[in-house]
Amino acid sequence: MGIRPAHLPLRLISGAFILNSGLGKRGADPGTAAYLHSGGARVFPPLKDMEPEKFTRLLSTTEIALGAALLLPVVPSALAGAALTGFASGLVRLYLTDPDARLSDGIRPSPQGIALAKDSWLLGIGLALLLDGLAGKEACGPRV
Repeated sequence: MGIRPAHLPLRLISGAFILNSGLGKRGADPGTAAYLHSGGARVFPPLKDMEPEKFTRLLSTTEIALGAALLLPVVPSALAGAALTGFASGLVRLYLTDPDARLSDGIRPSPQGIALAKDSWLLGIGLALLLDGLAGKEACGPRV
């Protein structure tokens, strides 16, 4: 098993970014946990009953696991891409559910929303890895 050389930059940059984000959330203070939880509960309303600290630990662990999966070449690109696509879809939804993040046209980011809008790149990377990984060996070329 291996990954295509063209997948390396996609996996390395997104994996390192997400791993760092997850590590940074470890031991988050109560204010940060509450902020992260409010966004998560806005995107996924059933999370509103979860304690903010528990949500933040879960988010941190998820990001660490996803970042590691992207960085480890033993994880197939289709699987890593599927996980990244699911995670990034939630981030894009976070952007789309925050009216302050978007200009009056409803799609372009406001100055406050640029950081959230950039998460759409992770969705694109996840979809590229997933689709290319599912295309099969014949369509994808050599693997390393």
